[in-house]
Amino acid sequence: MTDTVSRRQRAAGTEAALKQAAREVFAERGYLNTKITDITAAAGRATGSFYNHFAGKEELLEALLKDMLSEADEAVVEVAGHDPDFSKISAIRWHVAAFWSFYRAHLPEMIAVKQAAMVDPELGRRLQQIMADDDQHMIDHFAHLPNPPTDPLVTISAMNALMEGFAYTWLVANPDDGRTIPDELAIDTLTNLLHHGLTG
Repeated sequence: MTDTVSRRQRAAGTEAALKQAAREVFAERGYLNTKITDITAAAGRATGSFYNHFAGKEELLEALLKDMLSEADEAVVEVAGHDPDFSKISAIRWHVAAFWSFYRAHLPEMIAVKQAAMVDPELGRRLQQIMADDDQHMIDHFAHLPNPPTDPLVTISAMNALMEGFAYTWLVANPDDGRTIPDELAIDTLTNLLHHGLTG
């Protein structure tokens, strides 16, 4: 093994360790309360090593979001049942279920994205841009509707707001009475609302 390959492997290992540590610390303390030294300590790395990979906590969050979306895209290819025809309630339900599962699996990162966007609008815009490709995928599904929306971007933003707000309410904030919601009920509720909204 050459020194160059060995250095690359060590660098890749450090980057992976920093990302995993960030996920864990975000889950424990929240994005806003997390310091870079918290991440490097959790990763067992020197603080200086962080800046060999990321300019700051914001860039690390962007990298995590790109990784999450890439993994989600790969999972969609592997899972059977994907149907782009949004005139069918089954197709909408498949996408809602995929979103719900994604949000649940990545709660620390999703909360971090929300917190970061609230305190840094420019970062929020960059994070939204990262997710824009996924929005386009969903917009393409509108073509199958009997009456496709005249402004698909407005419609997809409404869909995203509904799903993200609902997921945040039930998976993060939870109602005052401490209730939780079964996954199937959450998915069915969102599916029915979106199906009626999109198909009339």
